[in-house]
Amino acid sequence: MPTPFEPPLTEVLIVDDDPDILELLSEYFAHRGLKVAAASDGRAAVSAIERDPARYGLVVTDLQLPGVDGLGVLEAARAANPSAYVVIITGYASLDSAIQAVRLGAYDYLTKPFSLGQLEVVLRRVQDRTALEAENRRLLKQMAGRQEPDARVSLDRRLEAIEQRLARIEGLLEGRSRPGR
Repeated sequence: MPTPFEPPLTEVLIVDDDPDILELLSEYFAHRGLKVAAASDGRAAVSAIERDPARYGLVVTDLQLPGVDGLGVLEAARAANPSAYVVIITGYASLDSAIQAVRLGAYDYLTKPFSLGQLEVVLRRVQDRTALEAENRRLLKQMAGRQEPDARVSLDRRLEAIEQRLARIEGLLEGRSRPGR
């Protein structure tokens, strides 16, 4: 049984003009303990993001949308909440759109049809990252009261160790998500 995500990743915004995909992804995320909001076009998604900038920790958006395209949704989400994770999904994948999405701050780029296993890998990476970021904030807050030079060195070492663990986890997860494994 999947574990629910810890805050700040509590709500996901799904944006797709295909009602079947919208329903499938909504059920998928809800089953994992996330609150789900949905939009069937880019304008509605941008409006939802602008109304409550910190609300969505994760945005999953189709690239080809009526109104505002997925890259516009990505830009709006990252402008409203720089710590939001945005995943682009598309049936019209191209190297140009993938590069543009990454440059605009997309966390991942999945081509349709994708398996729910691929989506699970992305969610685990996001969950691991948010947990490490929360631990980093906790450690920084804990160390803020200390003025000792040795404590700062210790904190730097712990943060470096956490970042190395994150890189190993991401490497293992990426290896699992490759075809043929």
